[in-house]
Amino acid sequence: MSTITEGAFPYDNAFSRNLGWVTEAEQQKLRKARIAVAGLGGVGGFHVTTLARFGIGAFSIADFDNFDFPNFNRQAGAMVSSVGRPKSEVIGAMVKDINPDIDLQIFPKGVDESNIDEFLKGATVYVDGLDFFAFKARQLAFAACHRLGIPAVTAAPLGMGTSVLVFLPGQMSFEEYFGFEGCNDTEKALRFLLGLTPKRLHNSYLVEPDRINLQEKRGPSTVAGCMLCAGVAATETVKLIIGRGEIRAAPWSYQVDAFRHQAAWSWRPMGYRNPLQRLGFKLGMAMLSQGTSK
Repeated sequence: MSTITEGAFPYDNAFSRNLGWVTEAEQQKLRKARIAVAGLGGVGGFHVTTLARFGIGAFSIADFDNFDFPNFNRQAGAMVSSVGRPKSEVIGAMVKDINPDIDLQIFPKGVDESNIDEFLKGATVYVDGLDFFAFKARQLAFAACHRLGIPAVTAAPLGMGTSVLVFLPGQMSFEEYFGFEGCNDTEKALRFLLGLTPKRLHNSYLVEPDRINLQEKRGPSTVAGCMLCAGVAATETVKLIIGRGEIRAAPWSYQVDAFRHQAAWSWRPMGYRNPLQRLGFKLGMAMLSQGTSK
């Protein structure tokens, strides 16, 4: 059994199996990168631990919540031993257990206007791990990334699959794509859902649609979807860091669905202003209105 002494973590040996898919020079780029991840629940915890195993050398992580039993079906740090403990503390400890030399900055109160610039300071890439309904924090984080010129990746768990969007400096922004400004939370939820899933591959096997309620901010989830999110988001992040591999930024997105054995690209020029998106939004709001009037 291999052991290490304090300050002697064998980085090159620990991440040597990455080599071949990345070069030694590229692995050092990963080692020097800092990834900012806000939200450490459903997808965020897996984002951090997956990227840590790629050999990322520095993280800024943020979450104000504690683990509880409803998190057990999908969240990386949700265990009996972590119930009641801060998610940032638990995920931080997991990351340090993967690589004790990681430069880790923890923001235990989450992100807001008072700390967003400090949270993103030095970040190579921002990876979105916020709860689906954390609209204020998400708008804040993506707007700050756009202002600061930081690439941003978001991956949503959808059934037993995921949908991925990348926002690059100087290209279409999160707001230009989703159009949250001036919307209430229900409208934001619908715009976010439509923007993430133009192909809606997951819809065909949703056996109990009434489990989704945008007004009440609840919906079903699976660990398969969350882990697929982490895999694809980490891959896009690695490509951004090493500067190799095609990046299709918004208004491009892609969805991968393991249950249906399908994958699909989507292109929505003009974002939420696209005629198809506008039609989907109109129909969705009408359905929501009918549901509340019953």
